[in-house]
Amino acid sequence: MTSYLVLIRGINVGGKNSLTMKELTVILEGIGCSNIKTYIQSGNVVFQCASSAARLTEEIGDEIVRRRGFKPHVLVLEEAEFRRAIDNNPFPEGEADPQSLHLGFLDVVPPSPDLQALEALRAPNERFALVDRVFYLFAPDGVGRSKLAAKSEKALGVPMTDRNWKTVGKIMSMLKEQDE
Repeated sequence: MTSYLVLIRGINVGGKNSLTMKELTVILEGIGCSNIKTYIQSGNVVFQCASSAARLTEEIGDEIVRRRGFKPHVLVLEEAEFRRAIDNNPFPEGEADPQSLHLGFLDVVPPSPDLQALEALRAPNERFALVDRVFYLFAPDGVGRSKLAAKSEKALGVPMTDRNWKTVGKIMSMLKEQDE
C-alpha cells in the first residue's frame, strides 16, 4: 500500500460546498483506502491505498459529486512527492513564521508560467519560487494582502491548492505517524 495525502480546495468555506471529514473518510473507505486521518475541516487527509494517484483523484472527485452535487478541486500526492516539496523549500527563514510561508501544490508542472507577471506583482519583501509542481511563496506581511498570492494561480496557468507551512508540518507529522 502506498501512503498518500489528498488536498481538497474549496470545501467548507463560508457555508458553501459542505463536506464533513467524516463523510470524506467514508468516501475514502468506499474506494479501498485505509489508515485514514484528517486534519481540520478544509480537506487535508492522509491515507494508504493500492490505487494510483490519478485514479484516486478521479474517484474522490466523482464520489463527492455523486454524494454532494459539487466537484471541488482534488489533488492527490504520494508521500514521497510531499516530502520532496518540504525538503526543497527555498525559504527556510519563513519556517519561523509558518503563516508567512505557503506552498501551492499544482496539478502539473506549468507549461508556460508567466514569471514576469509574478515578478511585477511581488511586493518588495515577498519572494517566490516555482520548483516542479510546487509554487513557494514567502509573504512576511501575510498572503491576505499579497497581490502576488491573489494572482499566482492565473499567472501559473494551472490549478493550484495552497497550504501554509503550519498545515504542511501537521500533514507531515500525520504521515510520519502513519509510517510507524
